[in-house]
Amino acid sequence: MSALPMLPAADPRRGSSHRLRDLGRATPWILPGLVLIIAVVLFPAGLMIYTSTRRISQSGVDRGGVGLANYATIFGLSDLPGVLLRTLIWVVVVVAGTVVVSLVLAHFLNKAFPGRTIVRIILIIPWAASVLMTTLVIYYMFEPNYGLVNNLLMRIHAWLANSPLHLDWLVTFANGDYGFTKRMPAAFILAIFVAIFVSLPFTTYTLLAGYQSVPKDVIEAACVDGATSWRTYRYVTLPMLRPALMAATIINIINVFNSYPILKVLTGSMPGFGADTTTTMMFKLLQTNQRADLAATLSVVNFGIVIVVIAAYMWLVKPLKGVDE
Repeated sequence: MSALPMLPAADPRRGSSHRLRDLGRATPWILPGLVLIIAVVLFPAGLMIYTSTRRISQSGVDRGGVGLANYATIFGLSDLPGVLLRTLIWVVVVVAGTVVVSLVLAHFLNKAFPGRTIVRIILIIPWAASVLMTTLVIYYMFEPNYGLVNNLLMRIHAWLANSPLHLDWLVTFANGDYGFTKRMPAAFILAIFVAIFVSLPFTTYTLLAGYQSVPKDVIEAACVDGATSWRTYRYVTLPMLRPALMAATIINIINVFNSYPILKVLTGSMPGFGADTTTTMMFKLLQTNQRADLAATLSVVNFGIVIVVIAAYMWLVKPLKGVDE
């Protein structure tokens, strides 16, 4: 048997020149994206971190560097523990509620039934409408003087008890006059339901795409093997939804954590920080207290919290070796 011919060794210099040539060809295509990332993401983030180490007066004058003094001020605020607790409740309840309801809706919309296309179009409406507009509609529905909900409750109570019932949903409950709302204002609870409502379309369609990517023959094989509907869903369908579920959850965590319009409309007029999350607290520090340095400091803290939460979530739901390979 004749020996195989020896191939010439690759010239490392030739490989480097090819890589440089490829990079030069790709530069015009990737340069606009890099410029956009630097201008929209990196530069504002760097400026935010820089501002958090400065002393900015209420008139906007830079009084010089203060090191980590602003961070000490933020972590020394007596309202911060309550704000962090509400932020945790806000993110966990809204994201979990959105994902659970969206799983049910996506499972339902994945089945064939008359009018399915119309139902899918209707589901887009909360997504197509402005979040601010949707929140304002809810706000005026619960407005204490002429809101639809209060008007209806007053009529029902007057008919049953011969006396009107007047509930100030957005003010009285916020003052803690009704027990369980002392630490959780009713307006904040209402904001949770609004956030879940406006988050459903995107999450449902993301999970619906995941449902439609599940091979039907795998489901049929599980049924043939005698698996019940629940076991088929639990051990076959749900694991295959993991990529869509992870994407939907991570995007929802980021959006909900940084959500501002809903809380601004429903709880923003309340004095102090008794109904705030870290995001609305940051805007109050900037707009009401006129402390740009403290607002920038809390922005850095917010960014760190988001990174930690997403990293923890991805670590908890990481795929087992050999399962998703």
